[in-house]
Amino acid sequence: MTNQDAEQLLVERAKNSDPAAFTEIYDQCQPAIYRYIYYRVDDTAIAEDLTAEVFVRLVERIDRFNYRGQPVLAWLYTIAHNLLTDHYRRAGRVTFTPVDEKLPADDIDLEHLAELGLLKQQLDRGLQQLTEDQRQVIVLKFIEEFSNAEAAKLINKPIGAVKSLQHRGLAALHRILKKDERNV
Repeated sequence: MTNQDAEQLLVERAKNSDPAAFTEIYDQCQPAIYRYIYYRVDDTAIAEDLTAEVFVRLVERIDRFNYRGQPVLAWLYTIAHNLLTDHYRRAGRVTFTPVDEKLPADDIDLEHLAELGLLKQQLDRGLQQLTEDQRQVIVLKFIEEFSNAEAAKLINKPIGAVKSLQHRGLAALHRILKKDERNV
């Protein structure tokens, strides 16, 4: 049985209200969906709430999902993206905030910490200036560590488009960071 066949069977089981199927989907997809959301909101409580809402919507709307070879994770990313859009609309702002590095309390070099903070701010500003598609590809490729083929499936774009978005996004980010470096 291929992965696609197994996933199609899993979706059919979920459509038939099999709790074990929902548990399996949750176990497979929750970590990636949580990271995707947390990387954008940088708030554990909000990320947990929105992640939970993604899976509530999965349960409520599984009957509308038509399996066509696209992974369930791609559909869940779409739901997560829409929930993030709604969240920012309600909050009255559209920003992108990546994950802060959690540093151990022992042996902190304050100068190094200050440099990391400055680099993080520059990267945040740079990522905010990319298009949504470029930002999404950069996150999927370099944070989530998906291959081009996996990222293409998840965002429903051809592999060539993913490569182009990655190339243009990295080039734009490089220009933005170089400009930022000159202004510091």
